[in-house]
Amino acid sequence: MALVAFSPLADNGRCATDVQAAQAARAAGADRGGPARLGRTRRWQGRILAGAGLALLPWLGYLAGTLPPAEAAAWIALDTLEAAALFTAGTRLLRADLRHRAPAAAAAVLLVADACVDLVTAAPGPDLSTSIAMAVAAELPLAALCARLAARPMRGA
Repeated sequence: MALVAFSPLADNGRCATDVQAAQAARAAGADRGGPARLGRTRRWQGRILAGAGLALLPWLGYLAGTLPPAEAAAWIALDTLEAAALFTAGTRLLRADLRHRAPAAAAAVLLVADACVDLVTAAPGPDLSTSIAMAVAAELPLAALCARLAARPMRGA
């Protein structure tokens, strides 16, 4: 009770820090149509990450049906973590939520690990060619995007 007596109140009983936050939001334009607008690049990045996370779901079924059970468990666990991290980072990025950075960093590490393990365990021939193509075309570019998003905060936040 003593703390209430000493806290500065203003604007219908709200704390001064709440009033300052509301004034800053109005100055930033947040009261004109909801949260701050997301740039075109960030929207595309969010869509790519969320789409990649969703695209891994059918891949999980394919792995479960084609790999031996011992190998399938490991690959499905890794790819499930990748899908969850990608989807979480993408949806948070689309909502302009600054908490996209942690799942983006996790996705980057998981994608690089997936590419490395895939290349090391691939048999010479078509399996190795497929692993190289997947690493170069999908896993490493997504990892680079995730690492970039994890390292740089959103502007205006």
